[in-house]
Amino acid sequence: MQFVVFYSSEPSAFPGLQAAYPRHAAYFQAFAAEGGLIGIGTFDDPAVNGSMGIFSSRERAEQFIAGDPFVLEGLAVPSEIREWNAVTFGPPDAA
Repeated sequence: MQFVVFYSSEPSAFPGLQAAYPRHAAYFQAFAAEGGLIGIGTFDDPAVNGSMGIFSSRERAEQFIAGDPFVLEGLAVPSEIREWNAVTFGPPDAA
């Protein structure tokens, strides 16, 4: 079982998100190195459609949220943590 966190932000927060991104990137890279962060990223129009993170446990998802600069600076709001029963596949065979 994996856990997905969905984030939203107001379109007006986009300049602040851009300014805070280096702190956020350093945070998620260090967090991933410790384990438990499977993937993170934005949707097609992040200012409107938000982003998500995928974690190996609810505890790691909660820990991530608690220290995320985007959240701490009020730029992004985690809306919920949802269990995800993922079925994953390896990379496609090279033809």
